[in-house]
Amino acid sequence: MSGGPSLPSAEVDLGFLEEAEPWRLLSPQFPSKVGGKPAWLSQTGPPSLPGLECEICRLPMAFLLQVYAPISGQDRSFHRTLFLFCCKTRECYTCNDSRCVKVFRCQLPRRNEFYPYDPPAEDEPPSDPERDQSVLSVPGIKLCWVCGCPGSKACSRCHTVSYCGKHHQTLHWKHTHKRECCSQEGSVVTTSTFLFPESELVIEPEEEKDTKDAEEEEEEEKGIEDCPSLADTLAETDLEEMALHETEDNKVFQRFKKRIAPEPHQVVRYSRGGSPLWVSSQHIPSDQDIPACTCGAKRTFEFQVMPQLLNSLCVDSTGASIDWGTLAVYTCSASCNHEDQYCSEFIWKQDFSSDHR
Repeated sequence: MSGGPSLPSAEVDLGFLEEAEPWRLLSPQFPSKVGGKPAWLSQTGPPSLPGLECEICRLPMAFLLQVYAPISGQDRSFHRTLFLFCCKTRECYTCNDSRCVKVFRCQLPRRNEFYPYDPPAEDEPPSDPERDQSVLSVPGIKLCWVCGCPGSKACSRCHTVSYCGKHHQTLHWKHTHKRECCSQEGSVVTTSTFLFPESELVIEPEEEKDTKDAEEEEEEEKGIEDCPSLADTLAETDLEEMALHETEDNKVFQRFKKRIAPEPHQVVRYSRGGSPLWVSSQHIPSDQDIPACTCGAKRTFEFQVMPQLLNSLCVDSTGASIDWGTLAVYTCSASCNHEDQYCSEFIWKQDFSSDHR
């Protein structure tokens, strides 16, 4: 089981990508991970296809990542995972439009119908990995072969493969299923090209010596070296031009670069109840922009996805594919109970300003 972030506190934990054995990324291990298919927490009530469609193009979204984030001392959130999905249609990534990304929360008490009361040993593989994998195919829930989301449709010929909708059925048919349908060999390809590359998301505390308040950082902004990983997503010539202009946006961006420079490969910053590290002074949400939870409680910041993750997703170059400056996730401050169901939370996409692209 991957360790969850330190809760509750406003300290910052960082997420890094690491290779992992497949069994470590299955639901019974309560993983934090990027890519592949979702390792669903509750086996009832996962989001339906309409809930997982892009609000712009209405195509199914791809699973991006999940963060296992239990809340210490709160039994209803003993197991708690946040699931983030994103559209793969590059035209949907218009400037600062958050409708192409979605986030869902699911939580369970320690005593529940799906998992043992005592969590599994962290470094001990299951005696029967295939049995643990069965959490993905419990009676009454069929999952799409392409994306791993709930699938109520099945191949009309073999009736053995499920899909979330016509779009993914067609995708699988063209990819491999046309050759494999009703054959004795079955499916040779076990993963879909629709999925992002799968990695474990390892959470570690940010070193205290690297955390400085905004005033100290602003005083030291001049002469900051470019972050190597971030330079992959930004044009070098634009950075040189940007350095010539002392603007508020530049200050925010320089602060962003300085803060991440000690750990340039971080892909997630987790700080429940803290504040996001913005990449721009533009398009920062006000309190009024962040809707309250359906229970009435205020939503507060929980974690953000960094632009460095784009380098690991095997997508096209920035500007010609999916893109973001940062994705900030806000969740119910009370982490209200939804009886094992998956509830929608709020996500805010902030892009780099035109000067920083």
